[in-house]
Parts: sequence; C-alpha cells; structure tokens
Amino acid sequence: MIKFILVALGLFLYLVLFIPVMLILLIVRKFRPDVSTSVAQGMVSAVFRLMIFITGSKVEVRGSENIPKDGGVLFVSNHRSYFDILTGFGYTKKPLGFVAKYEMIHAPLLKQWMELVNCLFLNRQDIKQGLKTIIKGIDQVKSGVSVWICPEGGRNMNPDVTNVKEFKEGSLKIAEKGKVPVVPVAIYGTYEIWEEHLPYMRKSKVIIEYGKPIVIDELPDAEKKKLGAYTRSKIVEMLENMVAQNKA
Repeated sequence: MIKFILVALGLFLYLVLFIPVMLILLIVRKFRPDVSTSVAQGMVSAVFRLMIFITGSKVEVRGSENIPKDGGVLFVSNHRSYFDILTGFGYTKKPLGFVAKYEMIHAPLLKQWMELVNCLFLNRQDIKQGLKTIIKGIDQVKSGVSVWICPEGGRNMNPDVTNVKEFKEGSLKIAEKGKVPVVPVAIYGTYEIWEEHLPYMRKSKVIIEYGKPIVIDELPDAEKKKLGAYTRSKIVEMLENMVAQNKA
C-alpha cells in the first residue's frame, strides 16, 4: 500500500508543483510548439520512469533498433495496465502522443499536460468526434510526431497475457492514410504491478519490445484489408516468446 501512496502522491505533487511550468509551456506552445512539446515530453517521461522505479519494477527494452529514426510512426500495443502508458511513454525515444479515452479530457491539470505531449482524446461513443480524432492523428504523424494506440478498446484483464483482444481496425487508418509505418509493440509484466492485486503495488519484471516496422504498401492485399489483425498477430507472437522465455 505504501508504494501505491508514493506513486499517487508523486503524481499529485508533480501536477501541483509544476503548474507554473505548465502555464509557461502553454504560452510557448502558441509560438514554438516543437519546443514546448520537447520539454514537456522530457519532463513527463522522467516522472513516469520514476513512478515505475518506486514500484520496484525493472524495465527491459527490446528492439529499439526497429523504431524508424525519421518521421512519424504509428505504435500499436497490447493493453493490460495503466502502467503500459507509463512504460511506453517513459522508454520510447521518439516524439509521440497517446490516443486516450475521451473521459480524460475532463481531468484538470492532467488534461493540459496531455495536450502538451500531443495526446489525442478519442470519443468511441460519438462517431463524428471519433473521426475528427483519427483525422487529427493522421495530420500528426504526417508532421513527424508519432501516435501510440491500444486498439483493444480498453485494458484487457485476462490473466493470459497472450489472449489479446481483437483490434479495432478503424484506429489503424492513422497509419494507412498518414502513409507511415506501423510499429507493433508487446508489453509484458505491467499487469503484475497493480491490476493483479489492487490496490497494492508489487515489483515486476517489465518487458517492452518493439517489433519490426510494418510498411503497409509492401503487404499483400489480404493483409492490408485486415491490418489490425495482422499487427495483432505480430504482437501475440512476441508475447508468446516472452512467456516461453519466462518459463524456461
């Protein structure tokens, strides 16, 4: 319980103590959005890594060489824990924003920081608003800022990490229309930090693995039409390898 309190307290203190910095970055954003985003992402990334450290967990990063150095990409990952976001944002060395659920837009202070780091708020209940978010994501990757999505539609609480829910195909239109690669990402071990034994936090070995980028134009037509299913298969394959290695 102490770890949970420390993590929650750390997030609260960050949001409150750095209000002046946030306000300055929001002003800078009007003139130099690249500068404000870079500073904000560096700060948020450091805080997220600190939170993971507080839980006693260690993160192993694999396949970072698979991340294209230039231009935006669409990161696609499985989703079992809130710590997926902390891991992905904390350890991905590339300008990016996450696609978050629309309800987060009502969280004071947190919303402003999310906007500073290029997060998009997806309203799954409103088709029109959801389409606007996808279009915004397309523009974002075209500008060179990557987007991270979790197409399962929410946290998958299945005890079997390899039992990944079917991906919602629509969200992968960001890569298709934005003409950018898809980078499949498998995250292992985050569920064991918190969700497995709420409200307590336990240390866990976390692995984040970036798969080889998927260039859509190079895929056969059948796989282009089912890009979500194809990407999901790559993530499941990586997760199965992690499970096998953990048992060995």
